[in-house]
Amino acid sequence: MNLPAHLHLDKLDIPYEVKSFPPDTEKGAANVAAVLGFPERQAVKTLIFQVVDTGECVLVMLGGDQNAISGNLKKAIGSRNIQMAPPERVKEVTGYIIGSIPAFGWQPEGFRSFLEATLMNEPILGTGAGQWGEEIMITPENLVKASGANIVNLTVKNS
Repeated sequence: MNLPAHLHLDKLDIPYEVKSFPPDTEKGAANVAAVLGFPERQAVKTLIFQVVDTGECVLVMLGGDQNAISGNLKKAIGSRNIQMAPPERVKEVTGYIIGSIPAFGWQPEGFRSFLEATLMNEPILGTGAGQWGEEIMITPENLVKASGANIVNLTVKNS
């Protein structure tokens, strides 16, 4: 099966591994990690946030067991007025429904993506391929290359 995310990686000559899991697996990064047998930290959550005053949407990638610190997220995005994008906006912007958004392959020129810095310490990361039941295993460096993400501290409190 060649999904748009696979074609994007192939076009850029970026190595990856395809893994499949039962489509009836309960939604969530933790469940995907458990079924495929890798740590929850390595299951990348792809979240779409929007800047309320401008309507700009951004992609935020965190480990399955991580939550962004609000102040860090606002600083990275450059606005204090942000919120999770509603499901219909996510579909409109990405072409995908929540729960199956790939980390790359759909962003228009200039779209901003952010990757939690601590994920760069992981040997491998899993990200959705755009269809529930399909996962792409990729190194953090190649995920950054494929997504054009900015590496930022989203989870460690600044002292």
